[in-house]
This record gives sequence, structure tokens and C-alpha cells, in this order.
Amino acid sequence: RRAASSQSYARLQQASSAAVSTLLKIMVDANAPASTRVRAADRVLEHARQAIESEDIELRVAALEQAAELAKQPGTTE
Repeated sequence: RRAASSQSYARLQQASSAAVSTLLKIMVDANAPASTRVRAADRVLEHARQAIESEDIELRVAALEQAAELAKQPGTTE
């Protein structure tokens, strides 16, 4: 199951660029209904916010891991 799940996630990541392009095209398409454009814009903003949060968490985890490694080294105080 884990391998199948990993493959699925990899396929989704590969398709994400096309998905973003689609959202951006709809967002700026003057012929698309306003509600559709607003929804596309909302999704772009939401995904951008989530990406920033994920990056922040990754940075914090990396800093914590580095601090934990330093604390393991001989001669350091905890």
C-alpha cells in the first residue's frame, strides 16, 4: 500500500504544474464567469498560503534537528 500511495503522490506532484497553469488561466479568463474566476483566485491564494506554511514548518523542523544533533555532541550542555 505504501508503494502504491507513493506512486500516486508522485503522479500528483508531476501534474501540479499543469493544475496551477489551469487555475491561472481560468483566473484571468475574461470570458469565464466571475464566480469561476473568483474561485480559481481563491484556490491560488489558499495553495500559496499552504506552501508558505509548509516551508516554515520544514525550516523549523530542520532547525530543531540541527539543535538536537548539536546537543548530542560531546562537550555540549543541554
